[in-house]
Amino acid sequence: MMKKIKNPFVEVKEYNCFACSPKNELGLQMEFIEDGDEVICNWKPKDHLTGYANVIHGGIQTTLLDEIASWTIFIKLKTAGMTVSLNVDFKRPVLSDRGKIKVTGKVNNVENGKAEIITKIIDSAGHTCTEGKIYYRLFSEEKAKKKLYYPGFDNFF
Repeated sequence: MMKKIKNPFVEVKEYNCFACSPKNELGLQMEFIEDGDEVICNWKPKDHLTGYANVIHGGIQTTLLDEIASWTIFIKLKTAGMTVSLNVDFKRPVLSDRGKIKVTGKVNNVENGKAEIITKIIDSAGHTCTEGKIYYRLFSEEKAKKKLYYPGFDNFF
């Protein structure tokens, strides 16, 4: 069952995240859905984020993957954390002129205060274009609330 995830950070004065703030006009303005064991973003590429020949820049693709991983932690692990490493495989070009893409995140493993999140970018034809393994250091919910403005799980729905 799919559930739209609310962005509770819009209430924070200092919030202007490049990846997920709806107020950042130059940003990605990602929105999220919970679907079973995944967190998903259906995202329309923007032409100003391309590199060569309508291909979404690799740095932007990596940002999409890192952000979906973060929101996966918010929703699936009910806390926040920080990225400690990213491993990204670019398998096919992500084109800006082919409609919406799907970005997915799923918790693969949690061990010793770290989470491994498996992420993907899937084009409108259903091809997996980019895959990532992203490792996050997890914070306790108390520390996440104090240091990272984590609003608590219930504020996402």
